[in-house]
Amino acid sequence: MNSKTDDLLRQFELADAADRSVSTYSGGMHRRLDLAMSLMGNPPILFLDEPTTGLDPQSRIAVWEKIKDLVKDGRTVFLTTQYLEEAEQLADYIVILHKGKIIAEGTLEELKKRFPPAKVEYVEKQPTLEEIFFALVDGKEDAQ
Repeated sequence: MNSKTDDLLRQFELADAADRSVSTYSGGMHRRLDLAMSLMGNPPILFLDEPTTGLDPQSRIAVWEKIKDLVKDGRTVFLTTQYLEEAEQLADYIVILHKGKIIAEGTLEELKKRFPPAKVEYVEKQPTLEEIFFALVDGKEDAQ
């Protein structure tokens, strides 16, 4: 392997599995490998089609962080997703499609301004299942 390959395998936490057949990789590992391979030629523009579909919460967050890093490094990333939370977290500019037609586009702030303002209500916020998962996993990893 060359240094670029080694570097990408380390970045995507695949170095320990480098000598294994890709057919033995988990779904999350496949997604990370796809993203790593797309970066081999240092492309200035990336097209990512639902890069986090089927990933566990930790892998999903890791892919989000990598996408954010790519944008910080000056790359343009076109991302398709059905997860609206993902679009809110990652997109600078959003295009909403419905039945194959663009029905809205703009920044998140622009889109929010086009609709009625949020209502102010008192709601007791319970932790989400994702927050519970990370609290459990983070606690166990710290104990080891």
